[in-house]
Amino acid sequence: MNLKRLEYFCHLASLGNFTKAAQTAGIAQPALTVAIQKLEQEVGLKLINRADKNSLLTAEGEVLYKLATQLLTQAKQVELELEELKELERGTIRFGVSAMMGSYYFPKILTEFKQKYPKIKIHLVDQGTAALEKMLLNSELDLALIRGDLENPQLRYSELINEEVVAGMANSNPLASEQTVSLAQFCQQPLVLFHEGYFLREVVSRYSKKHQVALDVRMETNLIELQKSLVRNGVGITTCLSRILQNEHQMTSIPFDPKIEFTLSLAWKKNHYLSKASKAFMTYLGATVQRSDPSPLAINL
Repeated sequence: MNLKRLEYFCHLASLGNFTKAAQTAGIAQPALTVAIQKLEQEVGLKLINRADKNSLLTAEGEVLYKLATQLLTQAKQVELELEELKELERGTIRFGVSAMMGSYYFPKILTEFKQKYPKIKIHLVDQGTAALEKMLLNSELDLALIRGDLENPQLRYSELINEEVVAGMANSNPLASEQTVSLAQFCQQPLVLFHEGYFLREVVSRYSKKHQVALDVRMETNLIELQKSLVRNGVGITTCLSRILQNEHQMTSIPFDPKIEFTLSLAWKKNHYLSKASKAFMTYLGATVQRSDPSPLAINL
């Protein structure tokens, strides 16, 4: 069935006048008349009461009008969804995440997302929270995973991950037998730390400045595997997230007392246009984390 003729017919049925319907459809009135005649031939039914000025549609025409309205609405929805799919295929997402989070949380998520949307390009940027926030504000990134406890009024946030920060050390370290460790005890040890600008470094730096404690930093690196190797070999102890040491048999994780928690949120600039590809990634990320974590992620697009 010709959808264009159905569209012309619906214009005519709703307006009740050939002249107005032709104007709305953007065609000449004779062309509209011909289109309606061809539609009647196509369906094998009389649709228009040409002799009755009080009732434009026949009974069959009334039925077709109702069905055609539903059909055209569905056709429009299909058209819109296909257009969105085309945009997703062409989309590019600029996503900022730290090396640690990218390495331990996102390989599976990114792989599955790429399998679902193979033509979407994801440009990953590896930086600390401070640098990623600045890039968001400068519209250099679409989305970023950053600290959620220091909210910037120019950004929107959706809490994603809440982790406990622990002290990581070799099993041979004297502190490894403790149930908990204080920051005071931690800061007296040789340290292997992230560079400044990363939360796991900032908690230590803030304490040392507040209490005027000189830190013995033996090595600074953002490479997680190198950091763990140095700790395993007794170069120093470090701060890390609890799950990173779950499968480490030569290292021990000791909780801090008082407890230190690390909240990460998905963030984006308030007035920055988010493509359909970015929104699809946000939705997928939220659903994936919700499946794997008891604490839900609610993303308001």
